[in-house]
Amino acid sequence: MEILKKTDTYITQQARPFNCCNTLIFYLKLLKIVFKAASVAKKGLYDDQEWIKNSIQVLQALESVGCKFEISGRNNFFQLDTPCVFVANHMSTLETFVLPCLIHPFKKITFVVKESLLNYPVFKYVMRSREPIAVTRTNAREDFRRVMVQGVKKIEQGYSIVVFPQTTRTNYFAEQQFNSIGVKLAKKAGVPVVPVALKTNAWSNGKLIKDFGPIHPEKKIYFQFGPPISAQEIVKNPKQAHQRTVAFIKECLSQWQAD
Repeated sequence: MEILKKTDTYITQQARPFNCCNTLIFYLKLLKIVFKAASVAKKGLYDDQEWIKNSIQVLQALESVGCKFEISGRNNFFQLDTPCVFVANHMSTLETFVLPCLIHPFKKITFVVKESLLNYPVFKYVMRSREPIAVTRTNAREDFRRVMVQGVKKIEQGYSIVVFPQTTRTNYFAEQQFNSIGVKLAKKAGVPVVPVALKTNAWSNGKLIKDFGPIHPEKKIYFQFGPPISAQEIVKNPKQAHQRTVAFIKECLSQWQAD
């Protein structure tokens, strides 16, 4: 698939027509993907290639119900010869499923996630197999310690870390909730930060179950990876590095808002 080629940009070439059953069709496909993945994970056989394959399948399932992707800036992390910290805004469940196929074939990643995801029905087997850094979201001091200790250890093992500094998923960019933990981790580990702006509200938050809301194919899906902020720049001025990350995300979202 095109997304597995070392190319900067991926754009959905042929959009499928919308229909009234988009949400149902997508979730039926998603459940099939997740249950198969969980079955493999329960046997201890869920490896990197399975994760990438399933991530692509979710992207394709979204395209099959009319969603259109525009992904750019991947050359910004292709050029790095070290691990990095990807710092992104968090809008929906979509990015958790799709980011692995955008990054992991070229740079191994794991995520900082809510601890509750490790106990999520069925999906927990897949999530645990990825050995993420789990945070409670109830004890800020303990969460910070976990991210610093486990994050540095993962980076030393060659993994890059994906961090969503917002306290919760939102359809808008909550700058006041966008903390600097990603920059602090990068500083401690001595690696670059790659800002990631995304607009993924095509997969909306649900009213009863937040992770599973209606699918809106008319809303284009964007991912843009920004220029890396070097480890030297971060050490010199971590506050400025955080501000550059925030500014990049705000600028991208402002441009996309017109679409």
